[in-house]
Amino acid sequence: MNIADALLSLRPGAEWSYSSDLGLEWLDTEQPQPTDAEIEAEVVRLQADYDSQQYARDRAAEYPPMADYLDGIVKGDQAQIDAYIAACQAVKAKYPKPE
Repeated sequence: MNIADALLSLRPGAEWSYSSDLGLEWLDTEQPQPTDAEIEAEVVRLQADYDSQQYARDRAAEYPPMADYLDGIVKGDQAQIDAYIAACQAVKAKYPKPE
């Protein structure tokens, strides 16, 4: 997460520019510029939110293709459907949702 992400979250649609040389230039006349502390806090919040969803990204990368499940349904193959469900449950067990 970075300053741009924080600004987009704090002030959706606001006009601003940022460069490593000049820093933040606030161009918006409708929304007030957030303070440095607000921006820093939002970067931390966004990063924590992103980190809390790592399990979901890990799961998505390892789930079997949904086409396998649909193929089993179309063919009426309960064993294929059960195998798909078991594979999904194994992925969920490997990457449990944090409490």
